[in-house]
Amino acid sequence: MTTQQLEFTPEELLTDSPIAAPLLVGGVRCHGGFDDEGQYISPRTAFRSPAIAAWQENNHAVFGTDLLDVPLSSWPAHVPNVEQALFLLRAGVPEPLIATLTRIGTVEGFGANIRNFRPTNLQRYFLEDIRGTATDHLGAGLFEAHGRDEAGWEEAAGHRDMWFAARDVAFETPNLELDVEAMLQRIGFGSPASGTPARFLPEDIDLELETMVSVMIRVLFIEISAFHTFKWSESWLSNDSLVAGDGRAAELVSYIRADETPHVSYLATALTEMRDRTWIGASGKKYVGRDMISRIWDPLLENSRGLRKEQARAGTLSEVAFWCEKKTKGADILAEYASLGDL
Repeated sequence: MTTQQLEFTPEELLTDSPIAAPLLVGGVRCHGGFDDEGQYISPRTAFRSPAIAAWQENNHAVFGTDLLDVPLSSWPAHVPNVEQALFLLRAGVPEPLIATLTRIGTVEGFGANIRNFRPTNLQRYFLEDIRGTATDHLGAGLFEAHGRDEAGWEEAAGHRDMWFAARDVAFETPNLELDVEAMLQRIGFGSPASGTPARFLPEDIDLELETMVSVMIRVLFIEISAFHTFKWSESWLSNDSLVAGDGRAAELVSYIRADETPHVSYLATALTEMRDRTWIGASGKKYVGRDMISRIWDPLLENSRGLRKEQARAGTLSEVAFWCEKKTKGADILAEYASLGDL
């Protein structure tokens, strides 16, 4: 086992590192800030980042296994691609890109709901000791830190408003009457289906545990694949000839990208810890953790990289077509847009 500190209080996991200057964008006070050398420092990482590293090291020392991981390269690239995004700007159709930044910020706000999970006494579900693990700290600071990163906390804006700020800087506070609900419906982010979702695990496994693990895996996949979105956004937002703000919007996205790294790390760490342990059902029956995780992981990964990406691709084309139809020679613009990428 590691000799590093493994037990942390919620207050420690929510503590900011010292900063020399705050992050201000378009008059918006964002979380995080800069050190004396001008390097960006993500919020709530004074203890959280070293804690995650220590938990990873300890789990490897105890079980000798590698961290769960899905290479970013295994996900399809962002749609539209950078060339298509720049074409829309040159063609005078910025609305799909404005809508995209609005949608990302809106969805980031939804992501804050992970803080609604407040698990306690997770030890009862596992045979092996979970003290000094990320799993044991999920309800003791990690979920709350994630939620604050996404939605903001007190006077400091989080990712939701940081994406909106990036949009407003890039497009000089666009006066776009955007029906967010209609936009989400067009691209497949409408209201969730009603009814009880099908279970992946045996009925003997506590439903709340399965629900929490399922959400963690879904969020992990979203967070990993989002790095394509970060790269895409930074590429076209940094184009000074087509986007306002002298690259400030692209810089803001790079700060959000840095903030997401601890999210991927703690989720992957806790899921790895659960994979490596023996699960205990309500009957007292024991289950191999690797099997429990894979029963949820495998179908969700296939759906995330397959059906959901195809739905997103179709939704994006629908959104672009919606705005092109409002322009003179919109059909020609849409046709050229289509020629620049794989539809």
